[in-house]
Amino acid sequence: MTSAQAQNWEDVKSYSLDTDDELELLNAQIECTLIWSGKEGWPMGVIVNFIYRDGIFWLTASEERPRIASIRKDPRVSIAVTSKGSSVKERRSITYKCNAIVHTDRETIDRILPEFANAMRPGEPEKAEAFRTMLDSPERVVLELVPVTRIGFDSAKMWKASEGARPSDSPSGSH
Repeated sequence: MTSAQAQNWEDVKSYSLDTDDELELLNAQIECTLIWSGKEGWPMGVIVNFIYRDGIFWLTASEERPRIASIRKDPRVSIAVTSKGSSVKERRSITYKCNAIVHTDRETIDRILPEFANAMRPGEPEKAEAFRTMLDSPERVVLELVPVTRIGFDSAKMWKASEGARPSDSPSGSH
């Protein structure tokens, strides 16, 4: 990277998240911000749990949540995932534009809810089963989010270009 690129903080394309680091983030994090278009067209967002399996994001909610009706009307959603609060040391983030599919079929619910519960309660099979049971309500839906495009950011690349600006809580020289 040239010093001119390092000084142009407006253009962060060179600080994109590499595939391996993206997967590390998605395997370490269980929360994302889900963004959809509300009934009046305004963007709406909420922080929710997710699991990432084979290139697909899986979320769950009650059919009674207003966002489900909105997503059925317009399945274009976005999700934003950050490393904050995860085991990933460097600050990383990624946003995906996705097409959402709302599943109500028993086969999908029975397949996803145990994986979801286990991911939310790792190493605690009894608590995971109790959580799965709690989630398995009569109005339960599973959202399948299929990524269309992504924008990723890796702060380690940026701090490498400007060590003096590195936050105190960011690992020095790691990537």
